[in-house]
Amino acid sequence: MRPLPEPSRRAIAVPTLPDLLVSAAERSPDADAVVFPERRATYAQLLRGAEDVARGLLARGVGRGSMVGVLMANSMEYAEALLGTSLVGAVPVLVNARYRSTELAHVLHDADFAVVLVNDVAAEHADHVELLRQVMGTMRPGTPGAADVVMLGSSCPDGVVPREEFLGTGAQVDPGEVHLARSRVRLSDPAVMMYTSGTTAIPKGCPLGHEALVRTAMQAGRTRFRLDAGDRVFDPLPMFHMSFLLPFVAALDAGAAILLMTHFEPGAAIELIERERPTVDFSSFPTIAQAMLDHPAFDASKHRSVRLINVVAPPDYLRSLQRDLPHAVQISAYGCTEVGGVCAFGDVDDGDEVRATTSGRPFDGIEVQIRDLETGAVLGVGERGEILVRGYNVFGGYHNDPVKTAECFDADGWFRTGDIGSLDDDGRITYLGRTKDMLKVGGENVAAAEIESRLLLHPAVAIAQVVGAPDARLGEVPVAFVELRPGREPTDDLAAELAEHCRGHLASFKVPRRVLFVDSWPMSATKIQKHRLREQLAGQGTA
Repeated sequence: MRPLPEPSRRAIAVPTLPDLLVSAAERSPDADAVVFPERRATYAQLLRGAEDVARGLLARGVGRGSMVGVLMANSMEYAEALLGTSLVGAVPVLVNARYRSTELAHVLHDADFAVVLVNDVAAEHADHVELLRQVMGTMRPGTPGAADVVMLGSSCPDGVVPREEFLGTGAQVDPGEVHLARSRVRLSDPAVMMYTSGTTAIPKGCPLGHEALVRTAMQAGRTRFRLDAGDRVFDPLPMFHMSFLLPFVAALDAGAAILLMTHFEPGAAIELIERERPTVDFSSFPTIAQAMLDHPAFDASKHRSVRLINVVAPPDYLRSLQRDLPHAVQISAYGCTEVGGVCAFGDVDDGDEVRATTSGRPFDGIEVQIRDLETGAVLGVGERGEILVRGYNVFGGYHNDPVKTAECFDADGWFRTGDIGSLDDDGRITYLGRTKDMLKVGGENVAAAEIESRLLLHPAVAIAQVVGAPDARLGEVPVAFVELRPGREPTDDLAAELAEHCRGHLASFKVPRRVLFVDSWPMSATKIQKHRLREQLAGQGTA
């Protein structure tokens, strides 16, 4: 394991994303780069696959600054499409594979793709070709969004450019043209564009420059994960998500392997971990981690290769996770797409309690402030307010939306995250929820995360989410949605028990007025959609 560096004394040399790939392939051509349960690629093979995609794009006139949609299930082709697009200086736009027609139509029009790359892996889960055909059928030729669709799988649907044709025309392009294009990519160019999850509004395009993406991932990998070429990073998340992209880029920097899945399934994930023996577990979310911990096949003794696990969750869940996996150091993170995915990770040298209650310090080069929600005044240590971020990692603004961009930045370049948090004496961030998750109960501010954390201490509770329900007297009151652990049955008595579990430990106005049991959650890519829970309550009447 690489020793912890001293960032303040070390020169910062930041490559572009395609340069990072080429460097890794030169250093470790035969080492595992990307591993799926049924397929793997070395760094040399990954570079060759990316070069093939790059040559196909150049043959179609796609170059620096062009927008290329990547709409696929997790697959080797996804990694090749992402990196191949980057090699020619085009912008890979990682489209949420769970979008439906309205969201996809907006993204197609907003991004104005030169090409959309698709595959046919796991088409039974989502037929992206058919969805694109339906959406594009409503667009007039020549209008933004009416792009060519290229199939990087084995099938050949009507109206789609087949893989053989795409790669065949690309084979006529001199490979040197790819690397000439790579040499022209600037650190200030967009490296990737993600669309925000759209959990509360139409998705917004967030372009991230090469420095924002690569430098952030390098700092995470080197100073927090402490990766070296012998590491193997398990990441079961969607490849269109920052929780894939950052560890992937960190692995490229280290020459480490990343272990992926087409679709997360806890039993298959356990098999992959036991077979491939990862050293870092990037499950990231309780819905993923808990599904594995609760699976009958899970055996902690067979996961001892894992030295580090990253999960973002309330403190009580993280304390429980650390107890369940005592051999692995648990760390959390803070960030959002607009600030390069993350701006802080916990540190393995911090104690268990510090790592459970904070997200660690911001990376060097990143500033964080806490400001009063009403006055905007900068707050001191331990005071709660909105988190603002400034630094190399912050995006330049939303794609095609100057109004929303202006709303999110102040005159000095600080980005308003819309998150609530605090800083400790050492500058560590404690995340306390979204401003939209702050309930106003009879005039009192109540953080949903505080109630959720208390509920997670009950042995019957696997996951808890708290939202506000309209109330004629108090304005709104807290209502808890709870997923139970296996073997526990939802009953009125248990609901009352969970409310009583909060009473006496929380102020009376913070105790959930109702506890509702759920078997599944409305999800975006990885996050529970609280606005859907509020809609469910609205349909049931007031609390």
